[in-house]
Amino acid sequence: MGNMWIGAWVAALVIGVFVWGLIGFAAFKFRRKDGDPAIPRQSRYHLPLEVLYTVVPFLVIGVLFFYTVRTENKVLDKDPQPQHVVNVVGQKWSWTFNYMEAKNPDAGGVVTHEVGTIEKIPDLYLPVNQSVRFHLNSADVIHSFWVPAFYFKMDVIPGHPNQFDLTPTKIGVYDGKCAELCGTYHANMIFKVHVVSVEDYNKHLQKLKAQGDTGEIKPANSVAALTTAESKEGEKK
Repeated sequence: MGNMWIGAWVAALVIGVFVWGLIGFAAFKFRRKDGDPAIPRQSRYHLPLEVLYTVVPFLVIGVLFFYTVRTENKVLDKDPQPQHVVNVVGQKWSWTFNYMEAKNPDAGGVVTHEVGTIEKIPDLYLPVNQSVRFHLNSADVIHSFWVPAFYFKMDVIPGHPNQFDLTPTKIGVYDGKCAELCGTYHANMIFKVHVVSVEDYNKHLQKLKAQGDTGEIKPANSVAALTTAESKEGEKK
């Protein structure tokens, strides 16, 4: 994805410089000089030139289309057996992350979750160098799951689950946000992505289990879970 992004910008720069050069050349070469007639000689038809500026843009578009489709197919390709599954629920105005690890004894052997609120930014933990499948669902309106550092986003649509696979390769903390204007507090729909070692990933899920944050929060009951989480935040204050 990064190579596609950089390549598109390089192509745009090359074409832009070429066009700017032609404009500058024409402005200098054919500028009006002393003794020139008031109206320069007009060219009504120039078939080779017309063919050129019709065919070349189609060639440029065709090349960009080819690489875009190839990159998109690669990015959206599914792992036959992803190592982890995270069910994501977007709701006004935060995120819920469900870790579907019932068959993973190292992570506690249960499904755990973390519910974010407007005041508490949720944390999404991912194990480095292991494939993760994301299931995206919305409890209310259209949201968009976006992690800029991953060069990827996907819409979160009510009644229309989306999914994609991802294998993070670099340990670190990354910003995530909603990329779809979804209402009054859209700007508060942010989260943190922690790419950690497998050991730290399992420890985090065990911590969620110890806190009692077990079971899957589905879209139908995510609003109630959000209200409960907000109440807990209020009690802490």
